Amino acid sequence: MAEILAITPAAAEEGPVTTSLDRGVLRLTLANPPANALSLSVMTALTTELDRAKADKAVRVIVLSAAGKVFCAGHDLKEMTARRSDADRGKAFFEETFAACATLMQAIVRHPVPVIAEVDGLATAAGLQLVASCDLAIASHEATFCTPGVNIGLFCSTPMVALSRNVSRKQAMEMLLIGETIDAATAKEFGLVNRVVPREYLNQIVTKYAQTIASKSSLVVKTGKEAFYAQAEMGLADAYAYTGRVMVENMLARDAQEGIGAFIGKRKPEWMDD
Repeated sequence: MAEILAITPAAAEEGPVTTSLDRGVLRLTLANPPANALSLSVMTALTTELDRAKADKAVRVIVLSAAGKVFCAGHDLKEMTARRSDADRGKAFFEETFAACATLMQAIVRHPVPVIAEVDGLATAAGLQLVASCDLAIASHEATFCTPGVNIGLFCSTPMVALSRNVSRKQAMEMLLIGETIDAATAKEFGLVNRVVPREYLNQIVTKYAQTIASKSSLVVKTGKEAFYAQAEMGLADAYAYTGRVMVENMLARDAQEGIGAFIGKRKPEWMDD
């Protein structure tokens, strides 16, 4: 994966989330400066783009990135605080916000194509949750991570869901209870990110990862991603029974026949993605 490619991204659309599609890789970029906060409108826009990508067969991998010095500072606390003047002290809006957040995070996990987080700058609270919800995460050396809710009287309970499914319980509780920022190297040690790379190569390395995945059978990648998250929530016996059935169906697919035949015949496979 060390090979570096020169990539010229396609022009992006305007809005809180910009988009570009290049060789099967859809890039969704948070463009809500200066903090790229997850306001209700930003979360809605992200979810909409993820849903749209499901119907686009040209999309084989999604990269989630951000413009500016901050990857994502989490929920828009100013937006939420302003709703305390509502008759219900903001309860309905808070419920709507956290429901939208849960929908977004599950849309990433349940999406049929892999989602890669490209992290440069600070990812805090729900921003860290966004990173943890992605299938892969690659960070620059300058990236930092934090769940600081405990410091402002708002425990990071929803970010905890994604965080605790990526790192050990002790490491998750350390981050949640202390509320201090960790650097990219520590995030990798914890298991929150896959790789830490120089900032100047971040985009190129993420694109290389994405294009490598995009070159595989989309049917097989979709099958594997779905099975990975499903079996993770099962007991051992149920997980083996379930994945056994998945393997049988996979073996019957034309892409498995083609891939195995190509391997035996020492040729490059031609995916049909049935």
